[in-house]
Amino acid sequence: MGNTKIYIVYYSLHGHVEIMAREIQRGANSVQGVEATLWQVPETLSSTILNKVKANPKADDVPVILPEQLLEADGFLFGFPSRFGVMAYQFKAFFDATHELWATQALAGKPAGFFWSTGFFGGGQELAAFTAITQLAHHGMLFVPLGYTFGNGMFEMGEVKGGSSYGAGTFAADGSRQPTDLELQQAFYQGKYVAEITKKLKG
Repeated sequence: MGNTKIYIVYYSLHGHVEIMAREIQRGANSVQGVEATLWQVPETLSSTILNKVKANPKADDVPVILPEQLLEADGFLFGFPSRFGVMAYQFKAFFDATHELWATQALAGKPAGFFWSTGFFGGGQELAAFTAITQLAHHGMLFVPLGYTFGNGMFEMGEVKGGSSYGAGTFAADGSRQPTDLELQQAFYQGKYVAEITKKLKG
């Protein structure tokens, strides 16, 4: 049957989502028989704008994905920063480009989860994932939330922590804050969790 393929597809402007994506990849690859691969969605901003907003350079070891390449994977983790509480336009544009896959329901039945970065508490730690579920629903895909399976880390009140029952998350604040150890632990756990479920469904 071969390895279970997990595609971790993300958009990252200032590096926070990329850091989360790499930890999620480590978690997914910790499951025997799983091969997790990182992908970036295409950038829509010009180099002039990217310079003005002091965007991080794109990772040169992560290829840009085409919509039709989604067919190769057994499961997915999609990551993005939030804009006004919902996924960034770059990721929405990528989903919009999957219309041919939607027309044939080629992705129906495949499991997927979400992870994200927001600026502050009101930036969409739940809403960004909740509103993204519509993309999966139209494709007939299966949303895989974390629930409260992460255990005590879900109830942490002694420090600022992103994420929710929908998936792993982090806070970027003004851009200077980086994902914490606890947020990265949840990211690793999410990668492992979704990989295990995808492997079961494939089997």
